[in-house]
Amino acid sequence: MMTVNEVSKLAGVSIRTLQYYDSIGLLKPAGYTESGYRLYDDAAMERLQQILLFRELEFPLKEIKEIVTRPNFDKQKAVEQQIELLTMKKEHLENLIEFARGIQNGGKNFMDFTAFDTSKLDEYTKKAKEHWGETDAFAEYETKASSRTKDDEKKLWREFMKLFEKCGAIKDSEPKSAEAQAMVKEIQDYITQNFYECTDEILAGLGKMYVANAEFQANIDNAGGTGTAEFVSRAIEEYVK
Repeated sequence: MMTVNEVSKLAGVSIRTLQYYDSIGLLKPAGYTESGYRLYDDAAMERLQQILLFRELEFPLKEIKEIVTRPNFDKQKAVEQQIELLTMKKEHLENLIEFARGIQNGGKNFMDFTAFDTSKLDEYTKKAKEHWGETDAFAEYETKASSRTKDDEKKLWREFMKLFEKCGAIKDSEPKSAEAQAMVKEIQDYITQNFYECTDEILAGLGKMYVANAEFQANIDNAGGTGTAEFVSRAIEEYVK
């Protein structure tokens, strides 16, 4: 665990900013000291890295929160697209530097504004946002969530975690066993009923995310015991074959 002061120094983010991220539900600490100071674990630090990458790409905090708190947020895919966007941004800056040097040396046409063209970057950013935050599944989730109170949401997630607790009780069985497959079906049905239509394709993505995302893995293992996330992931893999 790291204190808020340690995180601030390591990440170059002010304590006030970290406090603000907490207040808007973007980055919650993993716990608190006896004196009430925030503490951050590996999952929180991983979330902070994602937030800072999106901030470098000039995403508004509201959009970042919508993206990283999605139930089916694919961290690996997000990183791939962030790299692509950052590379395009780098190329754009290099073009501007070359353009500025041309002006400095008196060799640039004053009617040439091509270096300021960001249409390619803007188009890719738009597509990335559509992938991250404007899918049909996400829209359905937003619609259902808008009619629920915070207490309703907490109750739903507690019940969802109970499913993983049940998975933990059978995690020593074969992932393709009838019992394990029945649990996967129960998880899929619960997601469809309360969040969005959980197709086999979406379920397959969730299964991978349960072990690829440190925060999800920690939450699932906390509910069902160490190894539960891995077991559920393998059971889902069998289910969607």
